[in-house]
Amino acid sequence: MEPLDSPLLPEGIRSRIVPGVNGLAMHVLEAGETGRPALLLLHGFPELAFSWRHVMLPLAEAGFHVIAPDQRGYGRTTGWDTAYDADLRPFALLNLIRDQLALLDTLRIAQVHAVIGHDFGSPVAAHCALVRPDVFRRVALMSAPFAGPPAIGAALRAPVRDIAVDLAALPRPRKHYHWYYATRPANGDLIAAPQGLHAFFRAYYHHKSGDWPGNDVFPLKGWTAEELAKLPTYYVMDLAETMPQTVAHEMPPDAQIAACTWMTEGEMAIYAREYARTGFQGGLNWYRTRFTGTNMELEAFAGARIAVPATFIGGTRDWGVQQSPGALLAMETSACADWRGTHLVPGAGHWVQQERPEDTVAALLEFLR
Repeated sequence: MEPLDSPLLPEGIRSRIVPGVNGLAMHVLEAGETGRPALLLLHGFPELAFSWRHVMLPLAEAGFHVIAPDQRGYGRTTGWDTAYDADLRPFALLNLIRDQLALLDTLRIAQVHAVIGHDFGSPVAAHCALVRPDVFRRVALMSAPFAGPPAIGAALRAPVRDIAVDLAALPRPRKHYHWYYATRPANGDLIAAPQGLHAFFRAYYHHKSGDWPGNDVFPLKGWTAEELAKLPTYYVMDLAETMPQTVAHEMPPDAQIAACTWMTEGEMAIYAREYARTGFQGGLNWYRTRFTGTNMELEAFAGARIAVPATFIGGTRDWGVQQSPGALLAMETSACADWRGTHLVPGAGHWVQQERPEDTVAALLEFLR
């Protein structure tokens, strides 16, 4: 696989393939001089290292060596199995931590000044800091709060599966997107999106952004079907619909697409092109581990707290902040021993580092210094 060569990659961001990383040839974007304090940026789903393009140079200009890999299952990183029936153990959280440790070892970086994770990259970053605080000296979590490691016996349960019957029995039958993403048809549904991959990504990113008028966020009262049904359909879907059908209802008009400066049509095309080549199964396998007990080893850390300085950044219009009732409060009060504050960026939706990069960089630099 070749490095990413695109005129849309900001000048000063370097792309390369790093071989021999825990069985992977890992695609990495970098900015800033080697030898400086390192920042490790971990993307989520359905994202790429490219998702950090707006913040990498400002962070590098502040004196950091910024590293953003395509994680296992994504983009130009190779060496992972694309099949639904693949062994899920390589996608377990402890092995995703191992990926990052192996990358740092290959780059001859003994420790990073901070690990920063967005969306599904947030629990990876959180567990990196929990398990190896000697390597990951600070942690910034974005859009997905970390409520702590699983309690004894919890990793063998799937709360989303437990609520599935109640969601399906609602007057408007629903299903949780985690459950849907874990099913065999999900990858095929996404790849064969009737509107085409480019339009699917546009609708999906718009639906979860601060631009979508329905993202008026408030705390949910508890983990019940009735409360979860208050979430937008990109999280709690209509039972009979696929995700492409779900987001197609919210496709923005052409004028709004043309006016979207944080995600141009050219940038959107990169996501569509990369996922057309790899499919979605690699990222979907991360969701599947939540239903199989694959992360049961993490119960060894039950009750442990992140000891290094920690912060959270999200958008005021990001339902990811509130989609798991109680998680935000648990992160702020019990999961982290050295809590440095919650920053909710006004007007930003789920893609905070892409929608509001200046505010994101400002919050990060305040924390990092």
